[in-house]
Amino acid sequence: MTRPLRILTWHVHGNYLYYLAHAPHEFYLPVKADRPEGYGGRLPGFDWPANVHDIPADAVQEAAFDCILYQSHKNYLEDQHEILSPAQRRLPRIFLEHNPPREHPTHTRHPVDDPDVLLVHVTHFNELMWDNGRTPTRVIEHGVIVPDHVRYSGELECGIVIVNSMKRRSRLTGADVFQQVRAEVPLDLAGMDSEALGGLGEVDHDRLHALAARYRFFFNPIRYTSLGLAVCEAMMVGLPIVGLATTEMVTAVQNGVTGYVSTNVPWLIEQMHDLLAFPEQARQLGEAARRQALERFHIDRFSRDWDETFRTVTGRKTAVFPTAALPVQETS
Repeated sequence: MTRPLRILTWHVHGNYLYYLAHAPHEFYLPVKADRPEGYGGRLPGFDWPANVHDIPADAVQEAAFDCILYQSHKNYLEDQHEILSPAQRRLPRIFLEHNPPREHPTHTRHPVDDPDVLLVHVTHFNELMWDNGRTPTRVIEHGVIVPDHVRYSGELECGIVIVNSMKRRSRLTGADVFQQVRAEVPLDLAGMDSEALGGLGEVDHDRLHALAARYRFFFNPIRYTSLGLAVCEAMMVGLPIVGLATTEMVTAVQNGVTGYVSTNVPWLIEQMHDLLAFPEQARQLGEAARRQALERFHIDRFSRDWDETFRTVTGRKTAVFPTAALPVQETS
């Protein structure tokens, strides 16, 4: 039996890290006393499993790892040179790119240009749009899980939008689209700093699914980011999805089957009015959305994809290794 691999990574996207931890390996998160960007470790708000460990950043160089997983450009360009030893920087390496290219949608070269690093994209759209240079790529689509008891009820005659820092991120996340639609359709906004736009504020991950389940539909006003985990989670709960027909959204939602996507915002508003007026129609769309989520975004498939990726990169598909102790700092 192969032992779990020891993966060093940073806390960049908490929701993604929580799902990544469902892969059968040990994950070590460097932490600093003041918890700056990337060094928050096992932050509250998630039911972290036992295979996720905090490790003091100044102890990283003394520890043994099998693979380094970068999750941001800062991790790759700055952090690795600060906390990793030269030998650790030569370990098997994966760069997990969470986003599409920002500077230019088709002519942006990815900062990783190394045939010895595997560049993992979270959507096929992202892989297509980045100029990946010499770096080999792989796509691992999202995998999510929702509590067994949480299922769509849709009794609230209102749509739910879940976006972090919408006001600050502005047109990227569709703040103007959200306000345009909210003028004609009842919408609630949840997420980090959503109070700035009259929203509900940040909701802990373990409460968010039950909250969303009560809304009639999920609206995604985002113009240009990756397919959001919140979209996948809403589908898994059984909400019908309404959103802009951009990036990977066009492959996730089928008009009239699992929801509605378009670049015509007035038309989307018409569909939202129908969903509010005809709750049974909304329920049927949501049931189809859940079936698709179970097929495409199941956590078991996601875990298998990452397990195979880690094993391939480290070249240890079948070998047996003893487990070595690491100087970890467990947190409650």
